[in-house]
Amino acid sequence: MYKAILALDTSHELISLALGSGKETWYLEIDAGQRHSELLMEAVDSLCKLSNFDKSTLDLVCCMEGPGSFTGLRISYASAKGIALSLGIPLAAVPSLDCMAAHLSSFPGIVAAVMDAKQNRFFCSLNKNGRQEGEILDADYSTILHKLESAGSFQPENIILTGPGAKLLYMQFMEKNSTIKNIILDPQYKQGRARELLELVKNDTINKIKDPGSGPLYIRKSDAEINRESGREKR
Repeated sequence: MYKAILALDTSHELISLALGSGKETWYLEIDAGQRHSELLMEAVDSLCKLSNFDKSTLDLVCCMEGPGSFTGLRISYASAKGIALSLGIPLAAVPSLDCMAAHLSSFPGIVAAVMDAKQNRFFCSLNKNGRQEGEILDADYSTILHKLESAGSFQPENIILTGPGAKLLYMQFMEKNSTIKNIILDPQYKQGRARELLELVKNDTINKIKDPGSGPLYIRKSDAEINRESGREKR
């Protein structure tokens, strides 16, 4: 049983941190924009001061596994690995979309956790009764619409969109007069999810502990990788 856990979430523009020690939990959230690398460790130190906690007594550090921002995921994963190696403690990682859907596990219907994957596509997972249904999608609006229609084919179900890409997808549903009408936007869609990450790790760490040499889960190649490969093919 881990007594002191630090959770890092930089999967999108927010820095979200949670520190759990015993029955106490402290939380800090910063709108970092593109400054994750500058602000993350400063934010960790601030959270430790706020909670009067000695970082050297941590038992476990955890982060988002992905998908998410390529840069953000790398920064939190590298920082978590650095803390884990320096203190000699385990590192745990949890799929990002699991964390984003966790606070809606009791929602009576389908929870779609959504991140903007750019190029008119979304990373999306569909969840019901706290469990993910099917694979993580890297898909456009039409594909997600079809998946939602199929998921609710036997009975009309309420659908809630959450996660940092939720509003963008929701606007597409509204603009295109989707056949699905029972869809709502989570008022807390954009919030960081370090607290949820912390709770998921506390409740089940066995399958989340990672090898020190592991890295983030990327659903697709970064634009830089695609551009490099395209440049090689043209030569």
